[in-house]
Amino acid sequence: MKKQQADVTVIGSGSWATAIVKLLSKNSDSIGWYIFEREIIEHIKLYHHNPRYLSAVDLLPEKLILTNNINEAVSLSDIIIFVIPSAFLKEQLKRLNTDISGKTVCTAIKGIIPDDNKIVGEFLHSTYLVPYNNLVILTGPTHAEEIAMEKLSYLTVASLEEERATRVAGLLNNYYLKTIISDDIFGTEYAAVLKNIYAIAAGISHGIGYGDNFLAVLLSNCATEMKRFIEAVDIKDRDIKNSAYLGDLLVTGYSQFSRNRMFGNMIGKGASVKSARAEMTMIAEGYYASNCIHILNDTLKVELPIAETVYRILYEKANPAAEIKKMTEILR
Repeated sequence: MKKQQADVTVIGSGSWATAIVKLLSKNSDSIGWYIFEREIIEHIKLYHHNPRYLSAVDLLPEKLILTNNINEAVSLSDIIIFVIPSAFLKEQLKRLNTDISGKTVCTAIKGIIPDDNKIVGEFLHSTYLVPYNNLVILTGPTHAEEIAMEKLSYLTVASLEEERATRVAGLLNNYYLKTIISDDIFGTEYAAVLKNIYAIAAGISHGIGYGDNFLAVLLSNCATEMKRFIEAVDIKDRDIKNSAYLGDLLVTGYSQFSRNRMFGNMIGKGASVKSARAEMTMIAEGYYASNCIHILNDTLKVELPIAETVYRILYEKANPAAEIKKMTEILR
C-alpha cells in the first residue's frame, strides 16, 4: 500500500490553524492536518467545517488527510506548520518522537514558551534540533477572522534561506493574501510576542475609558519600546515600520478581533485577571508573554515601561487605573 503524502502539514486546530488550512486549500492538492480531538476530525469529515473555530469556513475534506496522531502528521510532508498556542505547545509535542530536524519547520505561533522563556523558533531549535536555516516564521497583521472573510491581508514569511521562504509563500499566496519575504527570523517573532503585551495595554486603557487619541500615542510609544527590545536581543538592519512589526502591533492594538485587546479591555472594566482569563474562549498569548519578557529583561535591562506596566497589572495585582495613569506621564 502506497504511503500517503501531503504537500504540507498543519499542526493545530484553532482559528488561525483553520484559516491557514483554508489558505493552503487554494494552492495545495493534499494537506495533512493534526487535530488532537477525534470528535473535531469526525465533524469536519461529515459537515466540512470546524465546529469550534471559524465554523463558517467551508473546508474541503477531499484535500485533507486528518489525523490525531502527531507522528503520522509530521511524516506526511517535508513542510510542517505549527499553529498550537505557545502555552500548550510543549504538552502537545510530548507525543512527538519523529525527527523533524530535516524538514522545513514553520511557526505561525505568535507567542513565547512559558517557563522556557524562548520564542518558538528558539525552542524548536534547542529542543528538536531544527537548524535555524530550516525555520520559517509566519507573521504580520493577519487576523484569522478576516482571512476567513477573504479580506485583503499581508503575511510576512521570514527565513534565513530565501528559497525556503519563497516555497512556503507560494503555498499561501492568493488573491486576498499577499506574502512578503524577510530574513529576520528573530525580530519578526519577538515583535509578534511583544505586540500581544502592548495590545493588552491598549485594551486596559480602552476599558478604563481612554479614547483613540490616547491609544494612538500609546501604540506609537509601544513601537519605540518594541524596537529597543528587539535590537537588544538581535542587532540587525530592520525597519520597525514594516507590516511585520508596526502593522501587526496596530491591528492587535485596535482590532475588534484582537483577543489580547479584549482580555485587557475586561481588566480595564474591572474584571480580575483570573476571571478575565476564565471568560476568554481563546488564549490571550500576551498574558504569558508578559511574564516571559519580564524575566528575559532581568538580564537585558532594556527600558520597557509599557511592558512593565502590563506585567505589574497582570502578575503583581497592581491597580489598572493607577498604573495606566502613571504611564501617561512618560509617553511622548
